[in-house]
Amino acid sequence: MLNISSNKVSQNIDLNSYKSGKKIFSKEYHTGFKKFLMYFSIVLFIVLFLPWTQNISSTGIVTTLKPNQRPQTLQSQIPGRIEQWYVQEGDFVHKGDTILRISEIKSEYFDEKLAERTDSQLTAKSSSVEAYKNKVIALQNQYNALQQERTLKLQQAKNKVIQAKLKVKSDSIDLEAAKIKATIAETQFNRTISLQEEGLKSVKDVENSRNKLQEANAKLVSQQNKFLSTKNQAINSELSIATLEASYRDKLSKSQSDLYTAKSSGYNTEVEVSKLETNLANYKKRSSLLYVTAPQDGQINKALKAGIGETFKEGEQLANIMPSNYELAIEMYVQPIDLPLIHIGEKVRVQFDGWPAIIFSGWPNVSYGTYGSKVVAIENFISTNGMYRVLLKPDENDVEWPTAIRVGSGTKTIALLENVPIWFELWRQVNSFPPNFYQPVKTDESTKKKA
Repeated sequence: MLNISSNKVSQNIDLNSYKSGKKIFSKEYHTGFKKFLMYFSIVLFIVLFLPWTQNISSTGIVTTLKPNQRPQTLQSQIPGRIEQWYVQEGDFVHKGDTILRISEIKSEYFDEKLAERTDSQLTAKSSSVEAYKNKVIALQNQYNALQQERTLKLQQAKNKVIQAKLKVKSDSIDLEAAKIKATIAETQFNRTISLQEEGLKSVKDVENSRNKLQEANAKLVSQQNKFLSTKNQAINSELSIATLEASYRDKLSKSQSDLYTAKSSGYNTEVEVSKLETNLANYKKRSSLLYVTAPQDGQINKALKAGIGETFKEGEQLANIMPSNYELAIEMYVQPIDLPLIHIGEKVRVQFDGWPAIIFSGWPNVSYGTYGSKVVAIENFISTNGMYRVLLKPDENDVEWPTAIRVGSGTKTIALLENVPIWFELWRQVNSFPPNFYQPVKTDESTKKKA
């Protein structure tokens, strides 16, 4: 109908009186849909009280558990020039296998007989050290001989001094005896003169007495001279000791100086020998460094220096090698706000790139294609990307990780936290609240014993 007129037909005709009107207007529509909505609301209400595992989703990469199992680069400890490659990319090498041979580029190492010539110099210097040692022994013997000679000479001089002093004492006694004799002779002469004047002695007796007096005086003067000479000899003997000591002191000092000079020269030669030994060891070690070898079993991934004749500096990267024996791990990064929620030993679900998975982040037990892991290390310093690094290892009690995954592939991780109702998780997500902060329950042996 065009509904042009304002007059309503339905106002004048009762459609329910007709059979078709009875079927249409008396029938209830959407009964099943209403029941469905009612049942769905009941189920949804029940689901809101089901448990939901809070989690932290992140991304990461596959790595190795130990640093020595990760891909590494081969370097040379010395600068050189590439002469020959013994491997190609993709080859498997064992520990100690030769990767490439290099040659020297420094002029001081061009001599092929450098180690041999250094060894000859070392032998000559070692002989020089022995010669200096023998010289030191000879000078030491000479010094000891001078000391012994000095001791004997001093003892001899001291004996002479003692002899001179005894002779001085003997001469002094003789001098006193000569004085007494002279006095007696003078007394006898005076008495003879007195007796001659009295007529009791003759002139001849006086002359004899005068002669004896003169002899006694002569002996006295001679004894005095002898005493003074002996005294001078004693003084000279004492002076000879000082002269002898000074002379031998000079000789001993010179001998000791020669001894110390020989020792010093010997020590300097030993230093030179030590330097030559060090140089010889360095040359021999350097010659072994002309061959770059594999540090462990692995596969050559990429040659970073290509061709023959290319030069490089020490420590410069030459090739990449991937160890053959390694334990897989995952490093993931979490935001600073989520770091307090991660603990050592916590479980984390992992999805590897390229492996199909059906994930229910809140229900890990019903997820498919994820693998279990545990937190083994948490970095305490923030990384350059503004997040914290967490290291994961495989969970021994879960499904074993695929053997086909390789180091460096990407992953998605779900760190499992506390179990909460679904309505609480929805309320948290709507309000943008962080997950609940919690501490994992750790069983303590002491607690068990007390219980």
